[in-house]
Amino acid sequence: MHAKKKPTKLTTTFIALLCISLLVSCNKDNTIIKHSTWTHYAGSPDQSKYFDGSEITKENVNQLEVAWSYPSEGGFNNFSPIIVDTTMYVLGKGNSLVALNVKTGKEIWIHANLRGLTRKGINYWESKDKKDKRLIFTLNNSLQAIDAVTGKSILTFGDDGYTDLRQGLDREPSSIRRVQAMMPGVIIDDLVILGSAPGEGYFSAPGYVRAYSAITGKLVWTFHTIPHPGEFGYDTWPKDAYKYIGGVNVWSEMSADVERGIVYLSLGSPTFDYYGGDRIGSNLFGNSLVALDVKTGKRLWHFQTVHHDLWDYDLSPAPQLITINKDGKKIDAVASATKHGYLFVFDRVTGEPVFPIEEKPFPASDVPGEEAWPTQPIPTLPSFMRHEVTKENINPYLSDSIKQMWYKRLDAAKTAQFTPPSDKYETIILPGPLGGANYGNTASNPEKGLVFVMSQEHPSIYQLSKVEPPKVDISADEAKRAKTMYDNTCKTCHGPNMEGGVGPTLKNMPQHIFYDEFKNIVLNGRGQMPGFVHVDEAMLASLYRFMGGNPRSFNFNRRGNEEETTLEGPVVASGGVKMREDEKRVAPMLDYPEGVEHPENRYTTGYGLEWESLMSPPWSYIVAYDLNKGEIRWKQPIGEDYEFVNGDKSKGAVIGAQRKSMVVTSTGILFATGKGGKLYAFDQETGKILWETTLSNESVAVPAMYTLDGKQYLVINATGTFARDSFDHSKEPGALPKGYVVYALPDNK
Repeated sequence: MHAKKKPTKLTTTFIALLCISLLVSCNKDNTIIKHSTWTHYAGSPDQSKYFDGSEITKENVNQLEVAWSYPSEGGFNNFSPIIVDTTMYVLGKGNSLVALNVKTGKEIWIHANLRGLTRKGINYWESKDKKDKRLIFTLNNSLQAIDAVTGKSILTFGDDGYTDLRQGLDREPSSIRRVQAMMPGVIIDDLVILGSAPGEGYFSAPGYVRAYSAITGKLVWTFHTIPHPGEFGYDTWPKDAYKYIGGVNVWSEMSADVERGIVYLSLGSPTFDYYGGDRIGSNLFGNSLVALDVKTGKRLWHFQTVHHDLWDYDLSPAPQLITINKDGKKIDAVASATKHGYLFVFDRVTGEPVFPIEEKPFPASDVPGEEAWPTQPIPTLPSFMRHEVTKENINPYLSDSIKQMWYKRLDAAKTAQFTPPSDKYETIILPGPLGGANYGNTASNPEKGLVFVMSQEHPSIYQLSKVEPPKVDISADEAKRAKTMYDNTCKTCHGPNMEGGVGPTLKNMPQHIFYDEFKNIVLNGRGQMPGFVHVDEAMLASLYRFMGGNPRSFNFNRRGNEEETTLEGPVVASGGVKMREDEKRVAPMLDYPEGVEHPENRYTTGYGLEWESLMSPPWSYIVAYDLNKGEIRWKQPIGEDYEFVNGDKSKGAVIGAQRKSMVVTSTGILFATGKGGKLYAFDQETGKILWETTLSNESVAVPAMYTLDGKQYLVINATGTFARDSFDHSKEPGALPKGYVVYALPDNK
């Protein structure tokens, strides 16, 4: 057994010395960030989603109307537009990047068939003389660049036009099937800083954070999120853990203080999410907020929000960089909202907590080989959600028979916060791995000390079982579960009998796609299909068997064999740069390296997300924190749910906050999207709804905002599909097609 090791802390003196040095070296090269443009995912590198514009006010916001729209048929995407000067860049039909005129929505150029492009957005970089303008993105585990003016690939970038992101991850590169994150990176000066999404199963690759040159595509620095020997935090893991533990990655959002040259990482859980017998210790830098020097990648400070995570409580929402006035003192702070319902606030430079954080005891694990950490950090700031499922807070709209079933399950289960998953009984945990707060779910008014958090109350049900070798045959129970999964997730696009529809046919699919590639597509997405990162290994294997395949098979195709889509319009290029085939082909890592101490058995569980409607309302809402006072100023439900309450606005929507987001304006408005195609304008100070409308299609991305010739525009990606027919506003008279919808005030305002 490995002895427990306490989380290590950096001394205040050392932090101060580092930060003084940092300020001297970085301030001369960086300028204070401006919020009057939207050239970056979420607006700017600080990820505040804040926009400085004066035209749309609390008094006239209710006059907003559609100025223009751009259709993007063929399935939803969750791409966040960026706007540079008079050009908007969006993801369009046929997996294409499209440059649009921001005044009219007219296509300027189309770069088609970029299958495997990161789903949430891209980065923009320009040289100081503005002669070199680039769109930088990840595609099929590579980093590539396109000329933002011409739309053509830049072949001098990287090695013949691309950089292989599988390199440098302590694994044989050809064995890595998935590494690129679903999010764009952060651009600071001439560096693009990237997270990753290497998967959540045993032996996936580590999620090292890396910086690349935006000019050459070459690697500049690497931060080992699972420390190597001699590095800070190595003693919080078993020996050589970096050789077999994966994850600890920024799969979601990170933020940057451009003026100080600091990037703030929201790091996820180590693998495997729910069993850590092979990673005894606190596991730095898992589930940690980490501040790095942008120029060197050196750690400045960190705070671990969950020790030895067993609940998949990744840090995923963007850290918010704000200035607060506390007890008469102005503090530049960083606030990190979590999946498990807390807001942690630190001095942005020193890492010292602005509000006290207490280490509190929690239950031990009874699973063989497991050692749950005995305490967890709990902020004294009020939580934004509940933390336990009880009989009293079961959804009152459920039928009596279902409620009685749940009362019996609750009697037999354990439900307290931070109860470790067990192989002997169910643990019913609130929140589950979807949150709470998740990606896109934070925003702020940086100068006023206001932080806005979207949240949902979605529990999970866990029960561990031993990992067994994948089976070839599928049992009746497995087939039933796989069909339920297919019906809930796949049927809308692929048809009730897998015969195809919006998406391609899946009949005889296993004859053309081996399990390895199938797994990569489901988890990471392809084309218009999004990634479903929370489908566990057992369900992936069951789905594949349900479709007639053998999950023991592998393949090594990096490009896929789909036919290209022919598009009309100003197409300037098709596909990414041609990538070389691997000379050496190695199957994914399947077992511990020779000589590494490890437990006799490994354990797994599903994500237990099927009961999204278990809790009593409100199910989803926005919470406004006033961090000058350390209190919640207001809380408002968002979204509409027709299944239970027929649009009662006081309840919010089941899973309404997931894939939703906000824009904060300098005029005191908070724009937010909600389930059911809802778009709101709230008063930042009071939470009062100033305006609301219903989109023709669901919105599943971060909105954007820009100003042109003094006129202010709000951009909504409305390409989502409604979950139920009763939500479907796309069939109503005057409905717009799926696409990007741009709102503005009428010209005669």
